[in-house]
Amino acid sequence: MKIVFFGTPEYVQPVAEMLHKTFSPSGENKSSIVAVVTQKPKPVGRKKILSHSPIDKWAHNKDILIINESHELLDSGLEADIGILASFGEIISKDVLNYFPHGILNIHPSLLPKYRGASPVRAAIAAGETETGATIIKLDEELDHGKIISQFNIEIEKGDTTKTLREKLFTQSAEVLRALIKPYIAGKITLKTQNEKEATFTTLVTKKEGFIKPKYIECAIEGKIFKDKWDISFIKVGPKRDILKISSSPENIDCFVRAMDPWPTAWTTVKPYPKKGLKKLKILKAHLSGKKLVLDEVQLEGKNPVSWKQFREGYPTVMFL
Repeated sequence: MKIVFFGTPEYVQPVAEMLHKTFSPSGENKSSIVAVVTQKPKPVGRKKILSHSPIDKWAHNKDILIINESHELLDSGLEADIGILASFGEIISKDVLNYFPHGILNIHPSLLPKYRGASPVRAAIAAGETETGATIIKLDEELDHGKIISQFNIEIEKGDTTKTLREKLFTQSAEVLRALIKPYIAGKITLKTQNEKEATFTTLVTKKEGFIKPKYIECAIEGKIFKDKWDISFIKVGPKRDILKISSSPENIDCFVRAMDPWPTAWTTVKPYPKKGLKKLKILKAHLSGKKLVLDEVQLEGKNPVSWKQFREGYPTVMFL
């Protein structure tokens, strides 16, 4: 079997590793993965040093061909039976979809049609879900719209962050994919059409989406709920794709802090001293104690991370503004 793997971040490496180990010809010094398509190197840090993606580095170590633009496959002369995609980060054209006799299978970390789009794991935690999962679909030209090949559920644990939950989902997805590729290629799996009426959507999260209104934090620490509804701007629901609105309860803020971990990090604004201006305060860690939100670790703009206790000792007159 000849496979092209589409992927970029480190957390999808278990999928690539499984494909490499499971389907490579025994006794031959070559991989079942004939090429990896991953995003091109990007400038990172203050010095803007070009950095290759984790999957780029993985493929380089395995001596697997690396392609940075999916359309380059069309003129590559490569023969491949199937494409496997996991967090590639770019739209795949119809020509590339049709390049593979058995299409491209996509691992999407949500229970489709719920949370289509760029931020499904983050959305499930931020929305206060107690359960999520992953769906393997056959890609088509529409966003996360393809027919369902397989789907599984997992519990969202109280301490789960986007990082930990995402890792669990892709690790388990690799095992599910291992069992279904051969039956799928043999035509033994019946594909299921998604219910469009149940579709919800997510958008790419930027640093500004990590903002929590100061009043929400202040009330949550006291175990109260601020009167206004809270807009979770990167989650769209209903036929008109309206922004999801939830209460600013301590439970929801705790979920949101975990959803923003490790990036872009939840943050709010405070006034450290009465006669000085507002500063950005990152909320790195928090937890619930009864019905109250407890801040564990914070970082004031321009300062190092400290415990909430240390922060209050250093800024006894701090105000959430």
